[in-house]
Amino acid sequence: MAQQGRPGPVAEHWQWQHRGACRGADPELFFHPEGERGPARERRQQAAAAICAGCVVRTQCRAYALAAAEPYGVWGGLSESARDAILGRPARAS
Repeated sequence: MAQQGRPGPVAEHWQWQHRGACRGADPELFFHPEGERGPARERRQQAAAAICAGCVVRTQCRAYALAAAEPYGVWGGLSESARDAILGRPARAS
């Protein structure tokens, strides 16, 4: 139980991350390297989204990324630009 004035444990709030299909994948597949542009970026994002497509926690991952306005990476199958569009943020240069 949480002590008065202190937050309780939150591990169960993030447990979904342990079941992600991305857990064993190379993180560079989900987060672009410096200077990556155009077709290379599109291919990498599509490969990451393909892993997300069969993931059992894709919905939680996507909801987290949108709620946190996650600025980087592919989360729940959504690229940075896809999240920007959903959240109504201006398009970035890619």
